[in-house]
Amino acid sequence: MPGEDRTEKASPKKRRDERKKGNVFKSKDVVTVGVIAISFYILNFWTRYIYKYTSNILYKYISLINSTYNINDNFVIQIFKDIAFTVFASVGPLMVAVIVATIVLTGAQTKFLITRENIKFKFSKLNPLSGIKRMFSIRAIVEVIKNLIKIVILGYVIYSAIIKNLNFVPKLVSINLLSGVNFISTTIMSIVKSVIIAFVAISAFDFFYSWWEYEKNIRMTKQEVKEEYKQLEGDPKIKGKIKEKQRAFSMSRMMQQVPKADVIIRNPSHYAVAIAYDIEKDNAPIVVAKGIDSIAMGIIEKAEENKINIVENIPLARALYAKSELNREIPIEYYEPVAEILAWVYRLKEKEKHR
Repeated sequence: MPGEDRTEKASPKKRRDERKKGNVFKSKDVVTVGVIAISFYILNFWTRYIYKYTSNILYKYISLINSTYNINDNFVIQIFKDIAFTVFASVGPLMVAVIVATIVLTGAQTKFLITRENIKFKFSKLNPLSGIKRMFSIRAIVEVIKNLIKIVILGYVIYSAIIKNLNFVPKLVSINLLSGVNFISTTIMSIVKSVIIAFVAISAFDFFYSWWEYEKNIRMTKQEVKEEYKQLEGDPKIKGKIKEKQRAFSMSRMMQQVPKADVIIRNPSHYAVAIAYDIEKDNAPIVVAKGIDSIAMGIIEKAEENKINIVENIPLARALYAKSELNREIPIEYYEPVAEILAWVYRLKEKEKHR
């Protein structure tokens, strides 16, 4: 509700809903630093091959300057093939590494979520007030501070590397190309290592800050928690009414079973258990109805209306009510006392037949 504090942690349902919307936790700095680190280390390893492929094509076509060669369609096609191969062989592995690293580092955080929600056009994104709010939000301030720190670190590391190697720069004129490339590559990697170490610390901060911010943004109000509970579990009032109707329906069905009973065992009005036994179908006597207090009185009244025999046995009535289940056979330990009662009932019925 408007103005209500979001003090409750997001529920599993809330997290699932946010995920469906494409709103998941992700630190961009972790992805950026990871991609930079992987790219430069692969580039450092692949530099010798880049030099090899580049020098081979240059040597091949520069050596043709002093020779006579017919320029035709096949020659031009071969040039393009050689250039394409050199570019792909030099840059291809780096591009593949960047793509794979981006996918893996992003997917590791988002669990490889793919959704259309984030690419849908929303008019709210065109709202200038929303844009101004984002510009002066805490996240924007944090981003500015992080970027300033990054610029300072990058400037300091580059300046230190230049000062350190300044005396060696004039010597590059007198060394061969491969040695010069190795020197530049080594210097660049030294700079990159120093920058990455510092940026890892910044990305770690961004990771935990992004996690804190995400958790804060998806918090719920107490009212939202209550509404969600109602959606998942149902309104307690409605559930109560449903249970009440279910009990009434169950009671009605149970009362319909009383006329089928052979005997009612009661105590004397607080407990009542209706027993039925069909010697041809049933393995043991079955409880067709049971209840206490008002339900017991209803069973007894229904039995009297249908002239069902009623036996008063306080301990047996209590035990059958507590340990037997409705529409199930009675427990085996009560076979004997119930059998005696049923035998008595059958004798009464036989006597009535002969009158």
